[in-house]
Amino acid sequence: MNSLNRRDFIKSSSALMSLASFGLLGMDFKDQEGPLKVALIGTGWYGKSDLFRLIQVADVEVVGLCDVDSKQLAEAGRLVSTRQKSGKVPALYEDYKKLLENEKPEYVLVGTPDHWHALIAIDSLKIGAHVYLQKPISVDVIEGEAILAAARKYDRKVQIGTQRRSTPHLVQAKKEIIDSGKLGKISHAEVCCYYHMRNRSHPDVMPVPENINYDLWAGPAPKLPYRGILHRGWRAFMEYGNGIVGDMCVHMLDAVRWMLDLGWPVQVTSTGGIYMDKASISNISDTQTAIFEFDEINVVWQHRTWGNPVDKDYPWAFKIYGENGTLAGSPMRADFYPEGRDNGDPIHYPVVLEKEQYPEDVTEKDIEIHAAPATRQQMKDWLKAIESDSLPVADVLEGHISTASCILANMSMELGGRSLKYDPKTMSIIGDEEATALLKRPYRDGYVHPDPNNI
Repeated sequence: MNSLNRRDFIKSSSALMSLASFGLLGMDFKDQEGPLKVALIGTGWYGKSDLFRLIQVADVEVVGLCDVDSKQLAEAGRLVSTRQKSGKVPALYEDYKKLLENEKPEYVLVGTPDHWHALIAIDSLKIGAHVYLQKPISVDVIEGEAILAAARKYDRKVQIGTQRRSTPHLVQAKKEIIDSGKLGKISHAEVCCYYHMRNRSHPDVMPVPENINYDLWAGPAPKLPYRGILHRGWRAFMEYGNGIVGDMCVHMLDAVRWMLDLGWPVQVTSTGGIYMDKASISNISDTQTAIFEFDEINVVWQHRTWGNPVDKDYPWAFKIYGENGTLAGSPMRADFYPEGRDNGDPIHYPVVLEKEQYPEDVTEKDIEIHAAPATRQQMKDWLKAIESDSLPVADVLEGHISTASCILANMSMELGGRSLKYDPKTMSIIGDEEATALLKRPYRDGYVHPDPNNI
């Protein structure tokens, strides 16, 4: 384990000093002894974005990049060389196992499609690397249990990319509204996504381009006919992910769980399907409702990929309801709405941008500039956890609970809306053998599903 000698992050602006009072700025990792040996597996949009945020807050030497698209990989190598201090192009790999064997990175960022998360994370942990793993952590529940088992067995820190836990305005709202008890008794929450983000195309089957190793891309998942939908388009298929619930609900459910210190849901129920767009090739639901039941509080999810949002200010968001008011939150803002005059005035929390401190954000292609501060803080928290041998804010267990809960919602929908009670001790659905069988997806020939009892 690297020893990271930190110095205080000194900021001059009053806004940032205010954030510091909430523990949001953390420490600077630019002065540790020698650069961190980092590898990125999956060099698409968010993989690169995560890596660039890490480079901004720590002394990093990116020793390897991996991708099955040689063109995307080469471009990532060029971009990384312009961002890291050494100016070097990292070693480029098509096969992540060769990267791990040859480069022996100490820190691995995983930004692949969801169906590769488990195998790559576990193999990285086995070589002794700490892992930053994008959400959802897995495509089935048993994969998530296996990642958790590996992280604990090899004593490595796994931070999940559920960065609402590090979003400055949400951290502030949590402390001022939730932790202070301003809402009073809380007994209901709603989470939603009304973005029109479901792929509505129906492309023809086509030859695989020479720059893409499609067989390796499919990996343990079914190898569907190639239709040119790879980069981000794979989310249209349940074979490679868990639909909009797995992609978007996981963030907002995790935010509510973090805000309210909730563990596993007692029961999950969901209904929905493809109600509006029946012509496209996409097989994920375009309409879905899920109820995550906790002790004396239900968290209700809804997504529609059509129509108008219920609240135009909060199209992808959470709302937490208490007897004294409501807290609404999203990546872009948060608002406290009091119930009656006796509970104070409304409070607005605007998004925090850091364009002055990190001017390169302004020109970075495809950056979610509003999310960059959260990801930077998430990276700092990961490094701090490694240094102090503590659990990071989005520890793998928290990521597993949020991911598995969303997977259970999809399972419930597939089973006609029946309620599911998951027991993490037995890794089974209580009293439901049919549902228990769905906790583990079959792997394609040549790949072995990880066993949490034999990592």
